[in-house]
Amino acid sequence: MQLFNLAELFARLAPAARLLGIDPGTRRIGLALSDVSLLLASPYGSLERRRLSENAAEIAALAAKEGAGGLVVGWPLSLDGSEGRAAQSARDWAAALAEATGLPATLWDERFSTVAALRMLTEEADLSRRRRAEVTDRVAAALMLQNALDAHRAA
Repeated sequence: MQLFNLAELFARLAPAARLLGIDPGTRRIGLALSDVSLLLASPYGSLERRRLSENAAEIAALAAKEGAGGLVVGWPLSLDGSEGRAAQSARDWAAALAEATGLPATLWDERFSTVAALRMLTEEADLSRRRRAEVTDRVAAALMLQNALDAHRAA
């Protein structure tokens, strides 16, 4: 399955389908889930990064359980907006994930999602360093997914 732009992804969603936000890190994959009205993203959980086939099976099962009809995958563009090695790797991984799960996917700029998540967890949530490490990935995924939902609503 190919990657779509955000508008095409929304057009492919069935009524009341949710979106699953995915922030693929090197050790963990942060997950977030939208509500059925596609207005609000919430942190959902995280997966240990393993072989693509294993992660794809977990993500497909989660999508089926939660009614997710599409994937919004974090795209780590360079600070100047260009696509470096990490962004190309994320593009390839997202395309392979979409193919393996059978779900339409799009890439979304995630340049500052982890930094924003850490800042929020440190300043506003006052979490310990250990607890922050446990939830950063899912909060970053939720921030990235919320940005995509907001951009679609504004378009």
